[in-house]
Parts: sequence; C-alpha cells; structure tokens
Amino acid sequence: MAGDTPHAPPPPGRPGARPHPLLWRWRRNPLRRPSDRLQAWIALGLALAVLVVAPFAGLAAGDAAHRHYRGTAERQERSRAHVPAVLVHDAPRHPEPGSPEARESRYPVTVRFTGPDGAPRTGTAQVEPGLTAGNTVHVWTDRSGGVTEPPLDAGQIRSRAMGWGILALLAVVLTGLAAYGIAGRTLHRRNLAGWDTDWACTEPRWSRSP
Repeated sequence: MAGDTPHAPPPPGRPGARPHPLLWRWRRNPLRRPSDRLQAWIALGLALAVLVVAPFAGLAAGDAAHRHYRGTAERQERSRAHVPAVLVHDAPRHPEPGSPEARESRYPVTVRFTGPDGAPRTGTAQVEPGLTAGNTVHVWTDRSGGVTEPPLDAGQIRSRAMGWGILALLAVVLTGLAAYGIAGRTLHRRNLAGWDTDWACTEPRWSRSP
C-alpha cells in the first residue's frame, strides 16, 4: 500500500541467531566492560581447574578412605571374636512368616555366652524372627566381652570409600562455584564504585542551570 513506512532490514547474520547467555561476555559489543571480560576468563579458568582437580581429589580421597577402613577392618578382626550364644527367651514372630521381609528382619533378643575370661555373660543380639529359647546363634564380641558389630566387610569398605570420594569431588565443585561467586561479587562492587565516581563527575554538568 502506498505511503506505508517500510520495515527496517534485519540485522546481518544468521536469521534468528542470538548470542548464548553464557557466552555474551566473549562477544564484542559496545556495552562490554573490561570487568565482564575478566569475569569470563575467571569462569573459564575455574571451570578448567575444577575439571582437572575434581577427579584427582575424588580418587585421592577414595583411596585414602579405602586404606583407612581396610585397616579398621583388620584391627576389628584381631580384636573381636565370633562366639556361640544361647537365646534366653523366644524371639518375636514376624507377621508374615516366609516372606522376603521376614527373611531380612531381625529382632533384639537377650542371649547368654561365655566371655573372653571364661565367665558367663549376657547381651542383646539381633536374631531371626521365630527362634525359641535355647537356640544357638553366633555373636561378635569385643575384648571386654560385650556384644558388638561384626568387622567391616569388603562391601562396606568399598561403599564408604566411594562416599568419601564423591564428597571430595563435590567439595572441589562447590569451592569453584564459591570462588566464582566471590569474584563476581567483587567485580560487581568495583563496577558500582566506578559508576559512582563517573556520576559524581557527570552529575554537576547535568544538573547545572542553563
């Protein structure tokens, strides 16, 4: 239609292309400040550092934890004994005998056994449901003759070592994020201070009466 104002031509480049929000500090534009570029380099440096350090930290922590818990298990095996014990009273029966839950369930029951000094002792052991008084089970005892947990097995050692490795890896990642946050906040405050200084020089000329 005659007289209509033509639309402005589209900007050069691929139609619909927009800079990625995470990469805008790397693109040349008149609004980019030196601090923006510095922040981009800090982010890149921290990302590379985390990618390099985190796996090594996880492996080192996991290996150290594995050696620690393996030594703990060996000490437990030397200081603990697996002895027979007799139930003093009947164990409770599971509501669903024969079910998978019943096979996994354990109930605390008082048991009688012989301590390291040869004297009779009593303690509480976790036993299968439905056992009657007089049945014999085996319990782990420490050097003082008290009922205790069994030594750590290979699965427990492995799972705890993996847990410490994962924690170390996450610690490195969180440290990197915290460092980036501190750097970003510091640069932001620096920009605000610069804006205040520039405005202090510019404001008198804007507010001056003609």
